[in-house]
Amino acid sequence: MTESIPEKGISLAQRAWNIRQKSLLMGAVQKQGYVGQALGVADVLAVSYFHALSYRADEPEWEQRDRFLLSIGHYAIALYAALLEAKVLPEFELETYGTDNSRLPMSGMASYTPGMEITGGSLGHGLGIGVGMAMGLKRKQSASFVYNLMSDGELGEGSTWEAAMSAAHQKLDNLICLVDFNNQQADGPSTEMLSSEPVDQKFEAFGWHVQRVDGNDIDALVAAFDNARNLNEAKPRVIICNTKMCKGVRFLEEREITHFVRVDEEEWDLALKVLEEGKPA
Repeated sequence: MTESIPEKGISLAQRAWNIRQKSLLMGAVQKQGYVGQALGVADVLAVSYFHALSYRADEPEWEQRDRFLLSIGHYAIALYAALLEAKVLPEFELETYGTDNSRLPMSGMASYTPGMEITGGSLGHGLGIGVGMAMGLKRKQSASFVYNLMSDGELGEGSTWEAAMSAAHQKLDNLICLVDFNNQQADGPSTEMLSSEPVDQKFEAFGWHVQRVDGNDIDALVAAFDNARNLNEAKPRVIICNTKMCKGVRFLEEREITHFVRVDEEEWDLALKVLEEGKPA
């Protein structure tokens, strides 16, 4: 469980809402950003950083930390929001998003940002890096876990399945893959571009322990994360998280194209207002 959280008594639902708000506030700085993905994956990140991960907010390089890999580098705005909420990054940096000399570039870069473990550029690399990290931690006899957040679009990359096969062969029970299955990629629904279904059966055939849950249901996510971490089997674990793009901002949820959702200049304040209406009690 989490080594250090500055504030106590804040629900996971509130954490997820805060991550959504911070994502929109950052997007408003440049009037752009992958906020659709950030809104959709906020619940997964809240459970990751405020329930599952072991880390020290004031010591991002702490050797005993769990590693959280963002394979999908264009989701950086979502991870920055989580790192800001976790106090790994100071609050004032939110306003620097995407600006010159900022530590919060629009695509995640490990050399720039504390808490960003890898540079997620071309998709399909994260799981392979995660396999290597998990093997290294095993050799160190470390109790740390590697969490790799990837997209459903990455399931179309051959390197993903090479890594999946290697993870099972190496019996990497310290590797937990999180698949954000929002069924969107640049050219349209991912299931229509190159369908990976039945993805749960495919991971099972590759030797993984598989769970598939509603990625916007915090209780379901908590149960799945706990099960993945406590499983007494020598195999890697995957949680396929079915998420809703733009979750929490209804007028954006209803847009037909949501991979890089268009938010007009006057709509940023409206999006924040609509989100505010759904704030947890």
